[in-house]
Amino acid sequence: MPIRPENRWLYPIDWPLLSDQIRFVRAGGRCERCRRPHLRHVAHLGDGRWWDSEARCWRSGEGRRVKVGDLFALDVVRITYVVLACAHLDHDPGNSAPRNLAALCQRCHMLHDAEEHRWQRWWNAFRLRALQDLYEDPRHARARERRRG
Repeated sequence: MPIRPENRWLYPIDWPLLSDQIRFVRAGGRCERCRRPHLRHVAHLGDGRWWDSEARCWRSGEGRRVKVGDLFALDVVRITYVVLACAHLDHDPGNSAPRNLAALCQRCHMLHDAEEHRWQRWWNAFRLRALQDLYEDPRHARARERRRG
């Protein structure tokens, strides 16, 4: 994930080297949760199960071998291009200790950050409503509500 400009100062100067160390040396170019390989097209079923072409088996969202029934609709198989990112496990970009970093694919990164994203959406909506309450003319707000209703 790209670093937001307002957060860039939180990251160490050697962040690109640290990120590469975590993603490619420690993790070996694979997601540390599901084991998907970096910069590869991967077939998956949308529920976390994916085809590991190197091991020639289906894997779960946690990277374990799983059996997939002989019959499943081919239209549920999707192809995803996997890109690893270096994620902060505690969501604090100022804490770049190696034990706090993990190499995660897009799916695992989004699942890991889901609660943080929910909170951020709530906070942005709350902040916008608070700003409207402070600075909006109540007469305009009432007129807008009448037009909607």
